[in-house]
Amino acid sequence: MPLYIFYALLAAFFAALVPIFGKLGLRDVDSTVATVIRAFIMFAFLFLVATATGKTNTAGFDHRALLFVTLSGVAGALSWLFYFMAIKNGRTTAVIAIDKMSVALAMILASLVLGERMDFKTAVGAVLIVLGALLVSL
Repeated sequence: MPLYIFYALLAAFFAALVPIFGKLGLRDVDSTVATVIRAFIMFAFLFLVATATGKTNTAGFDHRALLFVTLSGVAGALSWLFYFMAIKNGRTTAVIAIDKMSVALAMILASLVLGERMDFKTAVGAVLIVLGALLVSL
């Protein structure tokens, strides 16, 4: 199995835990405060991982790389903020399904912005993701 597939499977497993732990933790707390705490925990954990593995050299970051990493961070923070708001106030399964439509949107954006090839199989897969999300969320 290619290493990227292994990492993707681990990412999917841990991503599946997020809404469950999130919903359990949001019962009696504000979702914005919970998002801040989550972000702090993630920062601390990732800082420890980077330090422990010796991956702290930022010399390769030029202005362009820093801009796009920053934009990615802002987009991620907004995603988490709205995700926790949705989880707190809605059906977890519906929120999860709607959130996963980001996969189809990211596939389209990868084609438009990054120039990645969108073949028929990929386009059908994106449509099926959206249809499945709509079916689960209704």
